[in-house]
Amino acid sequence: MAMVGNLVLLAVAVIAPSLLFWVVLRVPRVVDAVGSYVRRRRRGPVPVGPPIEQLAADLRRVHRVMVEFPDGTSAVKRYAARQAYDALLVQACAAVEVRHRLDTVVEGMDRDIERLRVEEALREAGVRVS
Repeated sequence: MAMVGNLVLLAVAVIAPSLLFWVVLRVPRVVDAVGSYVRRRRRGPVPVGPPIEQLAADLRRVHRVMVEFPDGTSAVKRYAARQAYDALLVQACAAVEVRHRLDTVVEGMDRDIERLRVEEALREAGVRVS
């Protein structure tokens, strides 16, 4: 019985320094993980997409470009500007929770009317579009 006790004591004496060294090496990682978890919990939800101020500035810039197109500007440039403007409107609607149908209405008069409706809804929500 004393022989088994000595073997256990020897095993503990051999394993304990390695185990202690391993724990010392892992403590900084554990502390960092716990700290980042606590910081994430304090911050709250992470915003998705650009800030509304940036979206509003981009909307005003693209709107100004669309209005100031000189005569003779190609239809491709006009179409691309409208598509960019609509994409910004969709992002702004998502940011301030305004409903829209810009992604379902086809290009034409219906889309122009929906664009005007969305611009007005964004103005009512406090976003200065133009």
